Amino acid sequence: MPKKEKGRSHSTKPVGKRPPSWCKYTSDEVVALVVKLAREGNPPSKIGIILRDQYGIPLVKPIVGKGILEILKENGLAPKMPEDLENLLKRAARMTAHLQKNRKDTHNKRSLQLIESRIHRLAEYYKKRGILLPNWEYKTAIASIS
Repeated sequence: MPKKEKGRSHSTKPVGKRPPSWCKYTSDEVVALVVKLAREGNPPSKIGIILRDQYGIPLVKPIVGKGILEILKENGLAPKMPEDLENLLKRAARMTAHLQKNRKDTHNKRSLQLIESRIHRLAEYYKKRGILLPNWEYKTAIASIS
């Protein structure tokens, strides 16, 4: 048995840029499904999973010509903050709450440092791309509130 590679799962997207022949949905139906699922409160990543598992739509981009986030932006349903950054902020908030109760938990102190450094790196990336405001700043107090 080969040794497992570290990191990514090494799954690959389909090579073809055209929608698969077995997918029976039109682009208008897919856009309507994405908007409906977003109005129900699902984040973009969960919308993609629901479309794949329940509706048999492997990828939105080959069918519609644009991604889920672009569809949400056009309909005014895009999240204010990128989903990955928001998840890291929630995780940091849970960890700070845990560390306030368990002050000697050094393993989680280190984990919190790693998460906060990830937050700073992602924030810099999103500031450069113009997705976050240039004056947006992460503070530990912000993490404990959200």
